[in-house]
Amino acid sequence: MGLRVGLVGAGPWATFVHAPVLTGGPETELAGIWARRPEAAAELAARHGVGTFASFEALLDGCDAVAFAVPPDVQAELAPRAAAAGKALLLEKPLAADVAGAERVAAAIAEAGVPSLVVLTYRLQPRVEAWLAEARAAQPFAGRAWFISGGFLAGPFATPWRLERGALLDLGPHVFDLMEAALGPIVELRAAGDPRRYTTVQCRHEGGAVSEVAVTGSVPGDSRTGVEVVGAAGTLTLDARAIERDDGELRRRFAAVAAGEPTELDAARALHLQRLVAEAERSAAGWLN
Repeated sequence: MGLRVGLVGAGPWATFVHAPVLTGGPETELAGIWARRPEAAAELAARHGVGTFASFEALLDGCDAVAFAVPPDVQAELAPRAAAAGKALLLEKPLAADVAGAERVAAAIAEAGVPSLVVLTYRLQPRVEAWLAEARAAQPFAGRAWFISGGFLAGPFATPWRLERGALLDLGPHVFDLMEAALGPIVELRAAGDPRRYTTVQCRHEGGAVSEVAVTGSVPGDSRTGVEVVGAAGTLTLDARAIERDDGELRRRFAAVAAGEPTELDAARALHLQRLVAEAERSAAGWLN
């Protein structure tokens, strides 16, 4: 029997990713679903042949680990309670709606000593990790990353928190994470643009490398995500969208992390990325004013 995981949430991400992943292999078993909308939880649970929980407390009593697929403010409220109950956590980014909430989540996880894994989708793909290793070996001194999407214009991901805060909060963690994985920690940044439309961020990395990232959820057309680094030997480019995603890797990695395998993609990493996002939001706000 695999790791018994309770799923919190029954929205688009839970429907498209979490429920199919958690039921898709022997490493995990979907113990059941709880959501603030019982009818949505019941529909998704029936689709996967599992039951629902009457309350969040009942979910905690009925599983070994908890996967969150809810808005950031809801995750920030519930994740500390799951950590205090001793559950391994599969978390979304951003951890919370703001840095203070993210700090509370990360502190609760650290205090409880429970393992956590954050769904940084691209970093959970072996082909992306292989490219990043090649990029680091090239000793790059510059780079750029982009996440260009129209997902906020309409459809299941045009949700209130995304429309209110914009692409930096939702997509920024992905590009900052990829850029740091290639060039090293970001030590200084400066942003320009409107986070609800299009934002660019110039970054200086530890060791002197420089980079630029661009994010938007408001451009029609196909979504594009990529990374490019420049070193003495030339340019290396990763088209992240061209890589066929293996969602099973998320399941396998979460089961391994829950069993004690170390990971850098944990709540502490998510907190660091959220601090970068907040700094970029502040910088962009100053640019607009």
